Formats: sequence, C-alpha cells, structure tokens
Amino acid sequence: MRTKHLAAVALLAAASFTLTACGSGGDGGDTPAAVSEQSEDKAATVIDQPFEKPDMVLTDTDGKEFDLREQTKGKPTLLYFGYTHCPDVCPLAMSNLAVAKKELEKKLPKAELAELKVIMVSTDPERDTPEHLGKWMKSQDPSFIGLTGDFPTVQASARTLGITIEPPVKEKDGSITSTHGKQVVAFSPKTDAGYVLYNAEEATADDYAKDLPKIMKGAKP
Repeated sequence: MRTKHLAAVALLAAASFTLTACGSGGDGGDTPAAVSEQSEDKAATVIDQPFEKPDMVLTDTDGKEFDLREQTKGKPTLLYFGYTHCPDVCPLAMSNLAVAKKELEKKLPKAELAELKVIMVSTDPERDTPEHLGKWMKSQDPSFIGLTGDFPTVQASARTLGITIEPPVKEKDGSITSTHGKQVVAFSPKTDAGYVLYNAEEATADDYAKDLPKIMKGAKP
C-alpha cells in the first residue's frame, strides 16, 4: 500500500476540504493543517500536528450546558460543524456516520461502541434551537449529540480546527445560505487530540465503518 507524504499530500488535502455553501451551491477556499500521510485507497487524512480539542461550552438538545472537553475526555469523538436545514452535505455526513455505527453494532461490543461520541455543532444557531436540533439528530441516530450556542463562539471554535464558518445569509428569495467547512474531525481517546480528517462530502459509510475500530483505539486508520 503506497503512502504519499508531505507537500504532495498537503496540496491534495487543501484541494479536498473546500467550503460548502449549503443552500446556494457556492464554495470557497479552506485549508486544513499540514498532512503527514494519506493512503491512496483511504478517505482518512492523518494530520502531522494534531489539533487541540476546542475549549467550548455550548447547549445540548436537552437545554443543558455541554463542556466539549470535559464531557468527551478520553472518548473517541467525531466532530462536525453543520446545520439541520442543509440540503446536502450535512444530512449526508450524519447519515453515513449513522449507517457506519449501525454496521459496527454487528462487530463491536455494545459497551465499546457506546464510548464513541458523534457530535454536530450547529452553524445556524438561530434556527437550530435545542428542541429542533434534538429531533433532527434523533432521526439520524439517537446516540448522536447536537450542540448549539451563540454564533461567535461556534465560529471561533471551528477556526481552531482550521474550519471556516460564515454567518448565515438571507438571500433575496428568502432562503438562507450557511457556508461552512466540510471536515469531520476525529479525536483520539488516548490524547484527546484531533488527528484525522474526513471530507464529509466524499467519505462513505463504508469508509467510516472500516476506520472507526482503529480510531476508537487511538490508532491510525
């Protein structure tokens, strides 16, 4: 299995993690961290300098305070920034993760799989109230965690992961465009650092199902 390194892979990763403008179809540039390796037949990109987990306290779908660092400490965590009214990438990302988790229920002990935390932070907090976000997340998978909060906090937290988020914009036709990065970031249960990136528009349920057993142990996929 041949592995690409450094500059060539960094260019590939930068090209693959563009912004997605859900609702308008536009996109722009968004460059992730430097890459250490990416295998040709894998969707996962392992980054050279892992990200710190964002230090953010938001509100969960029960209306309770959720401290991301404290409540996911030592647990394999997948973090995605998106919103419920997204017509394409966001439901695709959550659906693929839900299908992958369902597949892993056949292979992994229930207690082990229960450690996995799949979290979506809303980039459209004005419309994604805890109640609305909760219903949407449960329709994907009851174990998935939805978080919402004030936009500046969400935007600043995403920026620490190299993810760009723009304030939602109301178009002339009344539709709302929320422009956000497409990264799903995997955090190791060993170090709590974000060391693997996926392009949510391209990664499949099979990709996640194949990689998650390793990610859940803090290993490279």
